[in-house]
Amino acid sequence: MDTVILNLEPIVHLTQEQFYQLCMANRELNLELNAKGDLIIVPPVGGESGNQEADLITDLNNWNRQTKLGKVFSSSTIFRLPNGANRSPDAAWIRLERWEALTPEEREKFPPICPDFTIELRSRTDTLKPLQEKMQEYLANGLRLGWLINPQNNQVEIYRANQPVEVIFLPSVLSGEDILPGFELPLE
Repeated sequence: MDTVILNLEPIVHLTQEQFYQLCMANRELNLELNAKGDLIIVPPVGGESGNQEADLITDLNNWNRQTKLGKVFSSSTIFRLPNGANRSPDAAWIRLERWEALTPEEREKFPPICPDFTIELRSRTDTLKPLQEKMQEYLANGLRLGWLINPQNNQVEIYRANQPVEVIFLPSVLSGEDILPGFELPLE
């Protein structure tokens, strides 16, 4: 199954609450909403991609449990970005003080915050360009560091605020730099 994008604007403009209710009524679907109001239906991933994604989240969470610097989120978490988009990265991390600044209600629904760090893992069913656009959208909304891991091309695109995208080739070890101090992720 490929990603499906529905342009709803000619008919309806979903409010944040309507999008939240739509997601709750269709829990079996992975839904996102871009800033233009397009509803994005993201297909499920296969076993290999799901396993790789779980490894990434585990490594990030293990580091975070040691440092206690923030909160880690899975691909099931939808973030309400400042531009109005509702996006779900494969893995995300938010500094603790930023997370704690949200109200309990904001934390319960789709948090109105852009993660400080995200990972997008390109699965075999993903087209590269929409993932690159999604990473740029995170940057435009406050992302500090992001990794687009592309096993099909044996490379990683590193996104940093106010810097050009850096492309490195696998195998490699990715550094969390000053955003995730001490975090390293070996990729083969």
